[in-house]
Amino acid sequence: MSNDAAGRQTRFIVLLAALVALGPLSIDGYLPGLPDLAGDLRAGAAATQLTITACLAGLAIGQLIAGPLSDTYGRRRPLLAGLALYTIASALCAVAPDVRTLIGLRLVQGIGGAFGIVIANAMVRDRTSGTRTARLFSALTLITGLAPVFAPVLGGQLLRVTAWPGIFVSLAVLGAVMLAASAAGLPETRSSASRRPLPAVVGQLLSDRVFTGYVLANGLVFAAMFAYISGSPFVLQEIHGLSPQQYSAVFAVNAAGLIAAAQISGRLVARAGARVLLLAGLLGATAGGTTVLGAVLARAPLPVLLIGLFVLVSSVGLVMPNAAAQALADHGGHAGSAAALLGFSQFMIGGALAPLAGAGGATDALPMGIIVAVLPALALLTLGVLTRSNRVIPRSA
Repeated sequence: MSNDAAGRQTRFIVLLAALVALGPLSIDGYLPGLPDLAGDLRAGAAATQLTITACLAGLAIGQLIAGPLSDTYGRRRPLLAGLALYTIASALCAVAPDVRTLIGLRLVQGIGGAFGIVIANAMVRDRTSGTRTARLFSALTLITGLAPVFAPVLGGQLLRVTAWPGIFVSLAVLGAVMLAASAAGLPETRSSASRRPLPAVVGQLLSDRVFTGYVLANGLVFAAMFAYISGSPFVLQEIHGLSPQQYSAVFAVNAAGLIAAAQISGRLVARAGARVLLLAGLLGATAGGTTVLGAVLARAPLPVLLIGLFVLVSSVGLVMPNAAAQALADHGGHAGSAAALLGFSQFMIGGALAPLAGAGGATDALPMGIIVAVLPALALLTLGVLTRSNRVIPRSA
């Protein structure tokens, strides 16, 4: 590969990574400002939390809109439209007069941000195949792991020089920069000949047993990680007495494990194959979740629980890129719609099941233990039943 070609490839990957990061930044970047936001808008805690839920819902719904549109009209035009919507909604969030308006704008912001996520994934499939797809998804998983960790930190630093509306102004500026950079630097990756009239492909994709198996396995493991994210602050701080700083350190170590696993996957996929690494990730997640449940039931020392959580979260770094590569392998003709269903399942399954981790309140870790043990095992079973006859991505691809 020439230096010019390598440079173009690097810019392409960096832009895709930035698009993928928009979602996590939008969800987590303003979390440090929630108390001030609630006070300024005279909103209760429940209404304030709905601003997070609305963004998650937008990210899920927006992917179902963006995927089919990008299969029909190409990747660039829907992407630029979504980024413009995201930029406008972010700017309006900064001047929302009340919490109800902010909730509605956060929904729109999430929809706009979803275009970047799903179209970035579709562009990966347009430009690569086989193990190259899995390697590139591993690189994007690095961003998926880093963004939620650093977003609240960046938001907290911004609050040193501005109030909470300044965070949304910053997101609007970021959206505008991404809009300009995408318009100038992202080529159209879907040829005119491969575009189709707006497809009714959801039914076709869901009737594909193998595709559904990979989507469900990915979504169930992602839901286990959501359950960890939502339940661990109470389990580790309220039950085990960790300070917020200690909890942050545990969270960062687990995120580092996820990132490391994703990068190891990218290096090994050409030799081991995406399906083998996916199975390894599912087995690891099941082992980690089972360890967590066992630690809770046996009232084991805290290090046993922490080891289980680390193995669980790290294993997600093997599952996500390889499940995505396998799911999209046979659906290059409508990669946008396939990527949309993959992303939608993550947010919807995670959003539906993760709250169950808090069913025991702040003093009972058993619900979280059950959720993180059962979901990866169910993902492994689902994959085995639905994808038994699947063609494995060639290692040399």
